[in-house]
Formats: sequence, C-alpha cells, structure tokens
Amino acid sequence: MKYRLIFAALLVAGTTSCGMIGGGNGGGGEKKEKSNMNMQEAADRADALLADTMDAIKPPVDWVHGLSSDLSCSVSRRVAVTTVISNERRGSFLGIVERHWKKKGFTHRGSNNSKSSPATYFLTSDNFQIRLRFGYQGQAQFEVTTPCVEESEVSPPKPRAGAPEYDGSEPPPPDERSEFWSADSPVQGTS
Repeated sequence: MKYRLIFAALLVAGTTSCGMIGGGNGGGGEKKEKSNMNMQEAADRADALLADTMDAIKPPVDWVHGLSSDLSCSVSRRVAVTTVISNERRGSFLGIVERHWKKKGFTHRGSNNSKSSPATYFLTSDNFQIRLRFGYQGQAQFEVTTPCVEESEVSPPKPRAGAPEYDGSEPPPPDERSEFWSADSPVQGTS
C-alpha cells in the first residue's frame, strides 16, 4: 500500500501542462491529457481572458494584440499596452491586475520583483496560464497560454471595436500618454 501511494504521488508530480509555467511543450515536463476543447476554442477563451483583464484596468489604457503563436498542443495570445506606464506607476498597475485575477479565483504562481521588468504569473481553474510582464521600453505585456487541447486551425485574434485589425506584426512601443498612468509620481498612499 505504501508503495502504491508513493507511485501515485510521483505520477501526479510528474504530470504538468503545456505552456509558460512549469513545463510541458518545450519546458521539460510531460503533457497532461488534452482538454476536450480545440485550439480555436482555447484561443477564443484566451482572447476573452485578455479582454476581461483589459476592461478591469481603471483608468483604461490603450492596447493592441501582440504576437500570437500556435504550438503543438496549445496556443499563446498576447496583448501589448501602448499607453506609457511610468516606473512610478508600475506597482499600482500590477496591483490592479493582481487583485482582478485573484477576484476571478485565479491562483498566483509567482512574481518577478525586478525593477526593470517586473512580472506576475497566475493560473486559471481551467489551467490557462496568464501573465503580466513589463518588457522592452517598459511596455506592459500580457500573455495567456492555453493548456494542451485538440489540434485545429487557429484564426488570428478578432479586432476590438475601433482598433486596427491584428496583422501578425510586432506591436508598437508605448507612445500614448495618460494623465494617470504616465505620471512621474507614485499613486498617493503607495510606495
């Protein structure tokens, strides 16, 4: 009996999903059993997660779809914020996003507290990995990586109302100024 429990624990520990956190497809882990959705349905779910997150940011920011990729069993969707978010406001921005994801019931998987490229990583209850990271030129970049799903064709993200259609190119750097997000002082009451 003891050996069965050890074997079961090892089996569970060795099973990971595809994606950017913890292995799978290119990460050194084994693939989890595939979901019953296909890659297009998973991409649509990822797009909805990103749109919901962007809607939760107040005051609102400008954003565009970023590079999208289809892996062997998963899809990654990205959003790049084109509003300039000052170094002094990054903590507030991260806080708004983290509180929103926690309110949605997502599990916090880790953070990078780097001054130049802070990041936060979460996992949804249906194993979609979602991340916010500040990258090149201080641009806030969101990414959702789906769990392993059934292979299918995947369409590019649908353009949002009033935004240019996603053409597969690199997103532009942040160049839109915001009275709030681009300010050179921390939000009152925070450090």
